[in-house]
Amino acid sequence: MFEAHFQTFEDPEGGVALTARLAAFREEMHRRQLTGFVIPRADQQQNEYVAPSEERLAWLTGFTGSAGLAVVLAKEAAVFVDGRYALQAAQQVDTHAWSIVSLVDPPPESWLAEHLSAGDRVGYDPWLHTTAAAERLAKACAKAGAELIPVESNPVDSIWTDRPAPPLGPVTIHDARFAGETEADKLTRIRAEMKKLGVDATVLSDSHAVAWTFNIRGADVSHTPLPLSYALVPKDGRPVVFIDSRKLSNTSRDHLERNADVCEPDALTEALTATARSGASIGLDSATAADALTRLITCAGGKPVRGNDPVSLLKAAKNPTEIAGARSAHQRDAVALARFLAWVDREAPKGALTEIDAVEALETFRRDTGALKDVSFPTIAGTGPNGAIVHYRVTRKSNRRIAPGDLLLIDSGAQYEDGTTDVTRTIAIGQPTDEMRDRFTRVLRGHIAIARAVFPDGTTGAQLDTLARQFLWQAGVDFEHGTGHGVGSYLSVHEGPARISKLGTTQLKRGMILSNEPGYYKRDAFGIRIENLVLVAAMEIPGAEKAMNGFET
Repeated sequence: MFEAHFQTFEDPEGGVALTARLAAFREEMHRRQLTGFVIPRADQQQNEYVAPSEERLAWLTGFTGSAGLAVVLAKEAAVFVDGRYALQAAQQVDTHAWSIVSLVDPPPESWLAEHLSAGDRVGYDPWLHTTAAAERLAKACAKAGAELIPVESNPVDSIWTDRPAPPLGPVTIHDARFAGETEADKLTRIRAEMKKLGVDATVLSDSHAVAWTFNIRGADVSHTPLPLSYALVPKDGRPVVFIDSRKLSNTSRDHLERNADVCEPDALTEALTATARSGASIGLDSATAADALTRLITCAGGKPVRGNDPVSLLKAAKNPTEIAGARSAHQRDAVALARFLAWVDREAPKGALTEIDAVEALETFRRDTGALKDVSFPTIAGTGPNGAIVHYRVTRKSNRRIAPGDLLLIDSGAQYEDGTTDVTRTIAIGQPTDEMRDRFTRVLRGHIAIARAVFPDGTTGAQLDTLARQFLWQAGVDFEHGTGHGVGSYLSVHEGPARISKLGTTQLKRGMILSNEPGYYKRDAFGIRIENLVLVAAMEIPGAEKAMNGFET
């Protein structure tokens, strides 16, 4: 009756294969005269979701989370994860071969400085680290008297004999009825931002920025309609889009060529070098631009100017067409979710349903809308102790029966051409315990506090984050993830730069869409999260002396 088309339930590799890979990797390090190497969970553009060919961290360690890093030394190895993935890493990584360490406190650089010796040579792939990250690693190495070495080819790739081919998803046009703004108008706004920065050109190293600017979408990354690509935008003249031509139809090529020249990805190096030779100042996005780009521009005589991507804030504040599309997408999605909740209410008390059943049913109800393009991330359906794993993904092996007395945490989303959705509900199967009721109530009160917040222009996500946590703090508990993240318009379900978290320093602007998702997780017992998406909008307050904003759910 139900089935999943957009997600699978295969178990990650483990055991002997991973042990052999770590040994082979150390041999490759030795062959290259390296005593250490740093492997981030990243591709060349720091995407959250990466193509199978870029899953180096998972291939080497077994850890499949969307954020993390590994350091391999001659006799020690460590996997670094944040609080969202601590339980998952403990389940997936061989702790006899790897230490599992916090990604935040202390940071990997501290661990590295403590475990290196004078004269050590630590390698890194400059295409997989931002310049800021590389500088932190270099400082840590120098503290121990070691040296950080950029490599020309990644040693993981040298031993990954069955590495998948790079993706070639077809590029499609994101129609004006969904985009709400032409490519030419977007380029005009981008150049206005470039003028403020004082740069001669800027590199769009974030594929989301390229997709938004040129109103295209793709299929290179799971669950995100992303065409992997770069663009070089000069302050005058035609931009250049660097994208594999095999992804382009005549129609999509013609669409791009209305506003830009189109070149193969390997032409980026030559184009940047030519631009930099004149001493040009070239803008780079601190969050996504690879250290290799900074090094290339510097070596060619240019001036890399690191800062915020000029597209990120423009993209984050949705236009009226995108906002209308988001409302339409959520209305459609709500029907599917309501059907799912009714099905759970009817079937779960019988005690026969499993987590996989829930995932397959919810996706089927969404496909029944006739508009589903993909899920926006693998559905998180965790019952009992699995619900306490913040980013749990059910597999055939971990699949658990949804039993009376359990809580079922279901976090899911959809990709529709008119909008991207993300929603979480926690469902009590039968009678919850008093503790479950208390924690759920505290999470709900925090969720409502965010939804009802009123705040002036200039407010950041960090200033609002405590509203969601206050009731949990009163009970001496907390949650180890942000309260909210930005959401794209038929793009990434996790979009920067705005977020509601302790680290959210970006001002919240009208038109931004963010999640509101406080939670509580009791290890080996249950998890609770309640999530809706909210729109930053003007608040009409009689007698107000200054402009105020709030959230529309």
